[in-house]
Amino acid sequence: MARDKYISVKSGVNGFSFANLGLFTGFADGIYNAVYSLVLMEIFANSAVVGVYVAIYAAFCMVVGLFANEIFRRFSKVRVFFAATLFLAAGYAMMSFSVRTSTFVMLDYATGVAVTLVGILIPLFMSDFSGRVGMARLNSRYHLWMNVGALFAPTIAVAIANQFDNRAAFFAAALIYFACWMAFNLFRVAQSDKKITPVNPRRTLRALIKNAVAFFKTRGMARAYAVNFGYYALRAMRYLYVPIVVIENGFSKDTLGWVLTLGIIPYLILSDAMAHFVRKDGKKKWLMLGFVSFAVMSVLATFATGFPLLIIFVAWQVSGALMESVHDLLFFDGTTRAAQTKFYGVFRTSVNLPNIIAPLLAAMCITAFGGTSAVWVVTAVIGAISAALVVVKK
Repeated sequence: MARDKYISVKSGVNGFSFANLGLFTGFADGIYNAVYSLVLMEIFANSAVVGVYVAIYAAFCMVVGLFANEIFRRFSKVRVFFAATLFLAAGYAMMSFSVRTSTFVMLDYATGVAVTLVGILIPLFMSDFSGRVGMARLNSRYHLWMNVGALFAPTIAVAIANQFDNRAAFFAAALIYFACWMAFNLFRVAQSDKKITPVNPRRTLRALIKNAVAFFKTRGMARAYAVNFGYYALRAMRYLYVPIVVIENGFSKDTLGWVLTLGIIPYLILSDAMAHFVRKDGKKKWLMLGFVSFAVMSVLATFATGFPLLIIFVAWQVSGALMESVHDLLFFDGTTRAAQTKFYGVFRTSVNLPNIIAPLLAAMCITAFGGTSAVWVVTAVIGAISAALVVVKK
């Protein structure tokens, strides 16, 4: 696929402009994730079942990611982003008022399509407009703004949940995605519409398989995929099980809000600094340190209770902050911009696949050992394996 062409764009818009959208996505996702697992616990009343549900949901989002390249072949990225952000605003608003489980699940899956596309498109826009800046600096800016947005998100989500109910927090996420849609409009980015041709399902499936095979045959992409998988597996387990474990240990929702909020601070402190450290020392050192330290603290979390457990939940965010702006650079540094649009949908499944495998492994551990804290065994193993993959020869 040739690199996408843009008809027009507002003067002054560049890669940093798109990276700044992280303020909206980080804020909205931070509110959503703070209450998401609690809502699922209300519905299913079992943390193992919650893990299975999330795994099935992630499998669906992974399929959406695989089809992303075909979507971008038929529709401009600008038009897809407009539609996805607007639908997220509408979908989350409806989820905040949903009382029937079936309605909530349908909306959850529908918004999953949109949030997957938004997650794919922002880095692609950043790359398209990166110029000579490079993706390392843009990634740092993107994650900095995501963390600024996420800093107060848990506190706001908990305040709304305490005042109304857990689902009501989704409405705040809806408003933020609507603001993101309006901000993107201000960029005045335009692409020509693509000619829509009839879709042959067999041909589309063959194209998807061929694209996936080509991705993994490309030098360095298998390791890039595996390392990104490890990062997002640890992230998924944190988002899903930290709220549940905190509440199960007898702490209040307010305490949970503070734990999640304090956990953002390492990301804010290290976000810009990591761009400098990566230029100086390279990617592998920081990825290795992040995975190893997370694995060690996961072992400690398996046995800790009370306030020491809360300290671990905050401290291991330093591990995540070391990896946040570098976990996907093995992909961006190893491909051309034209190849990035072609392959990013496949690479992006390394974000969704961990949400299938990790929660299923967690559900098995909970069932086997009888306690939710057993899930940290999974993160310890994932952290150790990922660290080994960072240093293994291609």
